[in-house]
Amino acid sequence: MDYRSNVTYITFGGHVEVHKYRYLYFVIMFMVYILIISSNFTIVCIIMIHKNLHEPMYIFIAALLINSVLFSTVIYPKLLIDFLSEKQIISYPACLCQWFSYYWLGVSDFVLLSIMAYDRYVSICNPLKYTTIMQKTTVIISLILAWILPACQFSILILLSANKEICMFHSKGILCNSTVLTLHCVRSRTLSIFGLVNFVTGVLLPVLFILFTYARILVVSYRCRGVRRRAAQTCLPHLLVLINFSCLSAYDVLLPRLELDSPKIVRLIMALQVVIYHPLFNPIIYGLKMRRIYDHIKKLFCRAV
Repeated sequence: MDYRSNVTYITFGGHVEVHKYRYLYFVIMFMVYILIISSNFTIVCIIMIHKNLHEPMYIFIAALLINSVLFSTVIYPKLLIDFLSEKQIISYPACLCQWFSYYWLGVSDFVLLSIMAYDRYVSICNPLKYTTIMQKTTVIISLILAWILPACQFSILILLSANKEICMFHSKGILCNSTVLTLHCVRSRTLSIFGLVNFVTGVLLPVLFILFTYARILVVSYRCRGVRRRAAQTCLPHLLVLINFSCLSAYDVLLPRLELDSPKIVRLIMALQVVIYHPLFNPIIYGLKMRRIYDHIKKLFCRAV
């Protein structure tokens, strides 16, 4: 606590020998950040430029990749500053802001993935009704809801947390995520219930919806051989992204609640997987597995060479 400015500061204790390897950490993470920005924006620009990619599925992919860029921008600049600083600290209001952005964008990803699953369901199972259902207005409303609803959800949680007194000023992590709850003097039942509701509505229900949707697609694909290849080409990348993101999210959500006293190096590796693996995984999967996007990327690099 800084009594002169009446600002509360949180110290990050999750770094491993940061004073010894600070420049190595900085260079590696800076390169990863540039790679994330360039890879995601390359595919987004390809989707924007080429008219044959102006379809709902590719628009939703672009939105998902924009989320990856926003997510990384919330995390990486602060991480890079911490690597070069003597003390790895953050003000409590800034910590709450990072916490909000972290989960807002995370839940937004799940909503977008569920919308994409529905889009594939309509395209494969009801192809004659696809243009009627997935109109431009439907796509715009879906995108707005995918960003607005999670923001409203977590705004309430952040406002409730901002009024809670904190007694712990040392975090075991390297960023502000759900570990913020462990800083409070008293565990709030209201916060726990509201957090559970957010988890069910923002993560569990979208995942169940996606699994149900792809199960229906699998049934149709099994019955009709003509749609098997199309279903595999367009649905497999979404499923890979969902599995990857779900595993990382499960760890992130369960760790502070189970209060696992794991070694610092294990916590650091898992935290880095969340901030590195997911934002890089999305453009790689969609760039390699989506045939149209891959063709445009190949043409782009051939011209560059």
